[in-house]
Amino acid sequence: MTVSVHVSHAAQPAVDQVVATLVGDLVASRVTAADSDLWGPDAAAEAAIRLGWVEAVSNSRPLVAEIVALRDDLRARGVDRIVLAGMGGSSLAPEVIANTAGVPLTILDSTAPAQVLRAIDDDLARTALVVSSKSGSTIETDSQRRAFEAAFSDLGIDPAERIIVVTDPGSPLESSARDAGYRVFTADPNVGGRYSALTAFGLVPAGLAGADIGELLDEAEASLLQFAVDSSDNPALRLAAAIVGTAPRHDKLGLISDGTHIEGLPDWIEQLVAESTGKAGTGILPVVLLPVSPEVDARPADLQIVRLVDDADELHLRHQGDILVSGTLGAQFLLWEYATAIAGHLLGINPFDQPDVEAAKTAARGLLDARPEVSAPAFIEEGIEVRASDPALLAAGTLAGVLDALWARLGADGYVAIQAYVDRTGVPQLRGLREMVAADSGRPTTFGWGPRFLHSTGQYHKGGPAQGVYLQITERTDVDLEVPGRPFTFGQLIEAQAAGDAAVLSGLGRPVVTLTITDAVDDVLALFEAAQ
Repeated sequence: MTVSVHVSHAAQPAVDQVVATLVGDLVASRVTAADSDLWGPDAAAEAAIRLGWVEAVSNSRPLVAEIVALRDDLRARGVDRIVLAGMGGSSLAPEVIANTAGVPLTILDSTAPAQVLRAIDDDLARTALVVSSKSGSTIETDSQRRAFEAAFSDLGIDPAERIIVVTDPGSPLESSARDAGYRVFTADPNVGGRYSALTAFGLVPAGLAGADIGELLDEAEASLLQFAVDSSDNPALRLAAAIVGTAPRHDKLGLISDGTHIEGLPDWIEQLVAESTGKAGTGILPVVLLPVSPEVDARPADLQIVRLVDDADELHLRHQGDILVSGTLGAQFLLWEYATAIAGHLLGINPFDQPDVEAAKTAARGLLDARPEVSAPAFIEEGIEVRASDPALLAAGTLAGVLDALWARLGADGYVAIQAYVDRTGVPQLRGLREMVAADSGRPTTFGWGPRFLHSTGQYHKGGPAQGVYLQITERTDVDLEVPGRPFTFGQLIEAQAAGDAAVLSGLGRPVVTLTITDAVDDVLALFEAAQ
């Protein structure tokens, strides 16, 4: 299956005009040649060490046999449950690969104590843990690894027999993992985390779970020439032009899986596009939608919808005005990586850095060290504690009134970001709040599970246009878990991450409402009622 990108309406003239310029400037072949000057002098140094993904298919081939051999060895020892501890691109790409292949892979990309406990307690005797961290110092992944080490040891299982590490060569994690006797896979250090789908970060956990990673690389390889050639038919050039080249620009990108065989790709695209483009006050905000979401009917003027389908050429007449994209999973990984990098060129920004991500991490570390008392809520309604960055948002004194006040801060180009720092395996229905908020606010609405979204859309929230209003949902629960060797618990960590991000957003003048639920099931229902 070749990759196809079909455009119409406003996107068509953008493609006609912008692609001709991109072809004339040899942009596709320059990306393929890893020309770091393509994004300007300020980005050249970073780009020079971040373009390894263009060679990921060939560089990753030798990994396939190693991963399959390890999978066979684990299964021979009765170990057939794989848990992945990773954040951002380190977890989102393997999740898509595994879900599309129909193989079980437990994703642990949270510090919610109940979610960590659930991952540990589910048949540890047949479990192996993959720890994925590019830097080797990611606090979430380090904490998860420590918890699993203790749990394995408590069962009399040698952690060295069950823990596999994926990291950059020379990272602190590589050194400590080798000292501990863990199996270590090192990835290409010249690939950023969100572009790492076809490297060890994507292949090791998905391959150990049972996905056919050789076929995935075959799919990507079959599409390489399409993306490398300077031609008006290049689907990556067409997609980049359609995303950022319209006049006026549609800076919200609605992503819909509509009949495609690929499971969950919009979540991966979201982190790639948001973290790559959301900086210097500009960017493209991906919004993951259902085919029946309110935005699909309302069609805000600043929203461009992309439908991921099985055959873009066959279905385009049904969806005039939408961008239709089809192709195999391996090809789509490369398509979106190329298109996002080219979109960065068109926007005049560096698509390989994340300058505003560290602020929330620093704030969380400060709160973990200081442990300030949690401020009293402005009021409590139906068991939900209500707080806000601006007292004026609380004037109504009711939950529904506070939400209305938050929506009132939206401009004509605004968006709502729901940030749920809760156990997503315990209350998966909370994601349905997005649909209600989108209808109630009348504006595009994103939904992110915290702290996962901090490694994806978190960059856009702080570095992108100042258009957003933020609805934080946290939980107060009796369930908690120590982080072995650290002076804090998982409950304290996720609380500090939520409070730290809220403080950074508030400091940037972004309005934040924080709702703390105390009874997950009942309080979620109350949230739904307030948002109607």
